[in-house]
Amino acid sequence: MADLDEAELVRRVARGDRAAFDELYRRTSPWLAVRLRRRCGDDDVVADVLQDTYLAVWRAAGSYAGSVTSGSAVGWLWTIAANRLVDAFRRRARQERVPSITLVETTAPAAEDEVLAHRVDQDLEQALLRLPQELRQVMQAMVLDDLSVRQTAVLLSMPEGTVKTRARRARIALREALS
Repeated sequence: MADLDEAELVRRVARGDRAAFDELYRRTSPWLAVRLRRRCGDDDVVADVLQDTYLAVWRAAGSYAGSVTSGSAVGWLWTIAANRLVDAFRRRARQERVPSITLVETTAPAAEDEVLAHRVDQDLEQALLRLPQELRQVMQAMVLDDLSVRQTAVLLSMPEGTVKTRARRARIALREALS
């Protein structure tokens, strides 16, 4: 297979030759991935486009093999990939235009629930204030600011293991204070 050019490989793919397809992929996918990455920085999109491209090559190799044009097989392959990339950009644009729907609670909470929630909020606030400073900082970062362990570690300039330990200690202290 090494002595065959890409056009012959595509013709063999059109006849269902799996080895020719594998060879075509081995030769062209690195080059094609580089060209796609120059136009799109999202590696997931590039991977999807590559997969769609080679699926289309497998299915449509007969259209190239049966054509009388003098275009190169690599050019034909790039045309397919470029069209798939445009399709991916269009799909992304459509998804970004879909408005998000916010759900509204249909029933109002009972007065007792509001009073109890306010009381729990006060108790939680007091329990948080009684925590040592280093535990309170970790809890505020992870719970109130919704940061991950890694982000909290970077923010507070401490190892991730220390963040996990302090978070556990803070949860235990809060559980005891609120029970």
